[in-house]
Amino acid sequence: MPAISCLMKPSSGMCNMRCDYCFYCDETEKRRQESYGFMSEETLRSIIRRTLPLAEGVASYAFQGGEPTLRGLDFFRTVVKLERQYNRSGVRIHNALQTNGTLIDEEWCRFLKDYEFLVGVSIDGTEDVHNRFRHFRASDESPWERAVHATELMDKYKVEYNILTVVNAETVKNISEIYRFYEKQGWHWQQYIACLDPLDEEKGKDPWSLTPEMYGDFLIELFGLWYDDAKLRRQPYIRQFENWLGILVGYIPEACDQRGECSVQYVCEADGSVYPCDFYMLDEYRLGNFNEDKLADIDRKREEIGFIERSRKLDEGCRSCPYHSLCRGGCQRNRDLTQEGIYRNYFCESYKEFFSECLPQLKELAKRV
Repeated sequence: MPAISCLMKPSSGMCNMRCDYCFYCDETEKRRQESYGFMSEETLRSIIRRTLPLAEGVASYAFQGGEPTLRGLDFFRTVVKLERQYNRSGVRIHNALQTNGTLIDEEWCRFLKDYEFLVGVSIDGTEDVHNRFRHFRASDESPWERAVHATELMDKYKVEYNILTVVNAETVKNISEIYRFYEKQGWHWQQYIACLDPLDEEKGKDPWSLTPEMYGDFLIELFGLWYDDAKLRRQPYIRQFENWLGILVGYIPEACDQRGECSVQYVCEADGSVYPCDFYMLDEYRLGNFNEDKLADIDRKREEIGFIERSRKLDEGCRSCPYHSLCRGGCQRNRDLTQEGIYRNYFCESYKEFFSECLPQLKELAKRV
């Protein structure tokens, strides 16, 4: 096995915030057991012990939630200790933390810098936009102020971080202002993730819902801003655009939703249960438990349920589309089984609108790479 990619939920779905659009709250509410509490050190040891010795070259461990920092800094000190203990082959280890930023202080920053964690901070734009759908559970304090303060602390301690922005109905309307605000803050590394509607429910019905028309307009407007800066060679790194540029010059995209099929991942709940993807942590997708099952048995279960194979299913109209080589059908989570029995991406028209408008400029930039 050349590499290992493992995502852990050390605080399960527990969080000090309650964001209106949170996809993980939706998932946990649709399971027999909503929360698994805090991950024990015994479970953490089981996960690292069963994965790290089998990695060759690189092992990636990411921590997400809920809010993973609720588990406390001592837990993450144990992470580093166990990684050193079980890294018998000397593979490169990449650690990452996705956080709402509200609990990050100077002690956290010293740790994250010392052990080279890459941090993703969830910020949805300017204060009004961010606070529209993101709220603390127990106070009326502005979560935006706390998140921005976390980035200032990480700048002080030279912690590597990127900004993860959920694209919702408010983000779309304010993307020009958001782009300029990020530029002013010096937030050069950015990801924009399309907001997910609840599983198996009507799409587009909530105030935060992202419709295909909205998303297409958003991509075009954001790209226009980015393209103008790219011509001056001062553009920020925007993951989606950079991956499309990479595809045009022959690279395999590192973003799983842009590869055309799902990859092998181990996504672990706090009790050690394993799932094939963060977007499918439901009872019917459970692959096993690292406290009980070997990696080979977990992999066998993934094959039995045909998770990766299903991600390759596309209708012929998709495969014959002139933009298929770039779009590749998008993320499986955004594909719907139509009445005709075919899989089609909910944002298909968004991508068509974007590429018809912006592909010439993308190709122009690709010639410089």
